[in-house]
Amino acid sequence: MRFTNFTTATILALLGYHAGPSTGLPGTYRRSAEAALPPPPEPEPIEVIELPVPPVTPNEAEGGCTLEFNPHGTGCISATSSTLLGGNFLPDGKHVTVSLVYTGAPAAPDPASIYTGLQLIIVKVDGTLFPNGDPWKCITCGVPADQQVSFNGSTTDYQYPQAFTDGIRVLAGAWIIDCGSEQLASAECTPDKVHIYPLRWNITPDGSGAGGTIRELRKHPDDVHISFNALTISDGTLAQFGYFARLQFNPSPTEGTPLTPRYDLVNVTMLYDPNGLPNMSVDGKNLTINPQAITVGEVRGLSGLGNQIDYIGASVESCNIDISGVNIVTGEVVRVTSDPEYVDPIDTSSDGNWTVIMDTTTDNRMMFLAGMRGIPPLVDTLITSAVSSVRNNGLRRFFQPWIIDRYGDRYYDDGRYYQGQQVNGAGDGSPGSVNDDYWNGLADPRWSLDGTRIVYFQSFTVAPACGGVNPLPCLNSTEPGGRTVRLMMATLTSREPLQWEPVPPVSDVIPWGTPYVPGATLPTRPTVPAGNYTLTGQVSGYAEVAFIMNQANTSIGTVAVTYHNYSDNGDNYIFGTEQVTAVYPNVTLTHVDWYSDLHSTGISNSSKITSPGGFHFEVDVNENIFYANGTLTTIVDGIVYNQPANRS
Repeated sequence: MRFTNFTTATILALLGYHAGPSTGLPGTYRRSAEAALPPPPEPEPIEVIELPVPPVTPNEAEGGCTLEFNPHGTGCISATSSTLLGGNFLPDGKHVTVSLVYTGAPAAPDPASIYTGLQLIIVKVDGTLFPNGDPWKCITCGVPADQQVSFNGSTTDYQYPQAFTDGIRVLAGAWIIDCGSEQLASAECTPDKVHIYPLRWNITPDGSGAGGTIRELRKHPDDVHISFNALTISDGTLAQFGYFARLQFNPSPTEGTPLTPRYDLVNVTMLYDPNGLPNMSVDGKNLTINPQAITVGEVRGLSGLGNQIDYIGASVESCNIDISGVNIVTGEVVRVTSDPEYVDPIDTSSDGNWTVIMDTTTDNRMMFLAGMRGIPPLVDTLITSAVSSVRNNGLRRFFQPWIIDRYGDRYYDDGRYYQGQQVNGAGDGSPGSVNDDYWNGLADPRWSLDGTRIVYFQSFTVAPACGGVNPLPCLNSTEPGGRTVRLMMATLTSREPLQWEPVPPVSDVIPWGTPYVPGATLPTRPTVPAGNYTLTGQVSGYAEVAFIMNQANTSIGTVAVTYHNYSDNGDNYIFGTEQVTAVYPNVTLTHVDWYSDLHSTGISNSSKITSPGGFHFEVDVNENIFYANGTLTTIVDGIVYNQPANRS
C-alpha cells in the first residue's frame, strides 16, 4: 500500500498531536535568550545556477526519443514529468544524484533501449562532461536483470536519492544501488557492475512475507543506519510512527521475500517513549504542556553530526508547523525552526552549524493563520491537518530554499529579526529566473559535505494550480522543451570548504525509544480527556480551556479557549477567545468551524479575528485545495494578513 500523496504535517495532525510553549532553546524566538546568542550573520553572496538534465522529447511513444532530440542517443525525459527528483552530492562534491523517468526509448536491441523507465543518474556540477559528451551518467540503465529485483509491474520509486559517503552506493527510496568496489562517477562503474538491492523491514514474528511498507527514508551520516516512517490504519484512523534501524546486507536470505540479496533493517527502534512525558497532561483541573515531550510524528532527517533526529511533531505555537530535534542519546528536545511559515524539508551541514530548509516565507502563505505569536497550540488538537494543507495549492507548493544558522530565527531588543537568508533571493523575478515565483521548491535541499554548495529542485506551476477557476493565470515554461521540473545548485561563494571527517557509527540503541518487536501491537498516543481545565502561563496570566466531545461522543470535537493576559515568554501577552470545531467525514477530509477574537500586546500588537459568522473551511489533505466561507484575518503591527483566495 502506498501513501505518496500524504504530506508530513497531514500525517502528524491525524495523530492528534498537541504542542508545548517556547522554551528559549536554540531556534525559538524569545528575546530573553539574546544574551546567549551571537548577532545575526550578515547576508552572504550566493550564486545559483541550473544543472543539466536529459533533453525533452515531445513524443513519449516508443522510439520518440530520436537523435534529433538527443544526438548522443542517451535518453530523453518528458516535459511534464513530476518524477525528476533531486538528491544529494557525491562525496567528491562534483556530482549530484537524481532519479527520473526516461521516455520514448526505441525498442531493443537498439542500444538506446536501456534509457527507459525509472532510473538513477548522476549529474556533473562543475561544467565538465563524461567521456560520452554528456554532463550526466545513467547508473542503472542496462543493469542485468539478475542484478536487480523485478518490479513485476508494481509501482516503485527512487525517492530522495542519497549517496553514501563511500561514493559507491546510493539509498534511493527503499533500494540501495551499489557499484561494488567502483566509484559511481568513474568510468569503471558500468551497468554490469551495478546491483540494485531492495530493503526489507520484517514485521511478522516468523519472518515471512514481503515486509513492511516504509516511506521518507533518510540516511544517517555514519552510512550504517537509516530513519524511516511507516503508516498504519486502524478503525479508519491514520497513524504513523518514525523508526531508526541498522542496514545489514543479507546475501542469501532464507525467509521472507524477496529471496534475493537484500538489505535487512535490523535492530529497529520505534521513535516513541511510552514512559516519557506526554505532550499534554492534566492534574485535576490543571493542564500542563510539556516542551520536552518527544513527539516524533514523522522523521525528516538526521543531523549532519549524526547526533540529532529532526522531525515534524507537536507544534510549539498555534498553527505554526516547524521542525523539532531530539538528541538520539539524551532525548533532549530543541526547536530547530520557529518562523510562522510552514517548513519541513530540511538538511543540516556536516559541521552542524547551518540548516537549509524549504519554507513558505517568501509568499507569507501562512501568516493569516500563524502570524500572531505566542498562542499555545490548543485548538491545534483538531486542525493541524487542515492548517498544514493550506501551504499548497494542489500540486503547487510555495516553498523556496532558505539557510539559517544553528541558533535559528530570532528577535533582538533593537527590533532586528533574523530569519535566515533566501538562497535564491538575488534574481530579478523574471520568467525563468532563479527566483521566478512560478517555480517552487520540492522535497529536500541538500548540502555538499564541504558546506559550500546546496542542491535543490523545483517544479513549475501548471493547471489546475493556475488557470480556470484559479485566479492565477497559467504561463509557459521557459525551459528547453517546456520542461516543468528543474535542478538547481547554489554556491556560497565566500565560504571556505569544511574539512569533513567521516562520522563514526552510532549505537543501534536509542535509550528513549522502544525496540520494535515484529507483530507487536502498536501503541496508542495519550490524549487529554474531555473537561474544563486551566493552563497557567509560564510568565503571566492563564487560559480557560474546554475540550468538548463530538456529537457522537467518540472523540474530542471542539476546543474552546479564553485567554487572560496569557504569556509563556514575556514577549507576547494574549487575551480574548477562540473556539474551533472539527469533523472528519473521512480519514483525509476535515471540516472546520472557527471563531476567533484574539489580541496580543508586547513585542507586537496583534489580532486574529474571524468574520461575524465565523470562518468555515473544508480541505482534503490529498488535494490541498483551499476553499472557505467567511474570513480569518491576522494583523501584526498594522500589517494585514488575509487568507488566500479560494482555490489559489
